[in-house]
Amino acid sequence: MAALDKESLVKLFDLSEDIAVVIGGTGVLGGSLAEGLAMAGAKVVVVGRSTERGEKRAHQIRQEGGKAVFIAADAQSRENLQSVLEEVLKAFGTPTVLVNAAGGNDPKVTVVGDKKFEAITLEDWQSNYQLNLVGGALLPCQVFGPAMVANGVGSIINIASVSAHLPLSRVVSYSSAKAAVLNLTMFLAREWAKSGVRVNSITPGFFPAEQNRRLLFNEDGSPTPRAQQILSHTPMSRFGSDQELVGAAVFLACRNASGFVTGSDIRVDGGFLSQTI
Repeated sequence: MAALDKESLVKLFDLSEDIAVVIGGTGVLGGSLAEGLAMAGAKVVVVGRSTERGEKRAHQIRQEGGKAVFIAADAQSRENLQSVLEEVLKAFGTPTVLVNAAGGNDPKVTVVGDKKFEAITLEDWQSNYQLNLVGGALLPCQVFGPAMVANGVGSIINIASVSAHLPLSRVVSYSSAKAAVLNLTMFLAREWAKSGVRVNSITPGFFPAEQNRRLLFNEDGSPTPRAQQILSHTPMSRFGSDQELVGAAVFLACRNASGFVTGSDIRVDGGFLSQTI
């Protein structure tokens, strides 16, 4: 095999022929992934519930020279997602990249203080599953996956969590839902491999975002005891930056770079899951 020249290497990570749909692109991490895919050349569709944040992110991408639009939708609604797909098909064509970045832990289901595992209501448990499994992977894959399969090309990237591999204290239903996302990822990778659609996941470590900032930082900006515990278990002794997820996403999205990669999980966790005692 001949060595890659510079031009060939650049083409490995070129998404200029791709249409990427980023569900949860209105969030901090999802928004960064949308921006990164756009900078790699993809036409990006930012999808989320917040019109203000979605339009702002799409505008920011366009200002930086990328191509992006925002479509408002709730990832937990099949009808909403079907409408997004129809809009994308009319405006751009069949999506070739799907990033499922919607999700987060519901504070009501956090086991802390006097609240015990057995006190979690079925409704609260199901709420976390609805957000992180159903809206975070299942419905988007059911809606967008068949279109990709019919087109013969596609990369689906699900966002997991370190707690999917090792259940963390306090967030039992979130951990369980994210573990289900990993299982679904491997199932779909097997089901769609021969159709040209690859399904992989990214496992982020701890990245400060809206839903966990109060858990990690005091009002004065100092780390909480929970944050100190996390950092002591992270070999790199720091939190991740949202930009540090972009490389993994671009790699998985690019068929030239990762065309033989499916059913895999890339950990971007500062070594968190490698730490024992």
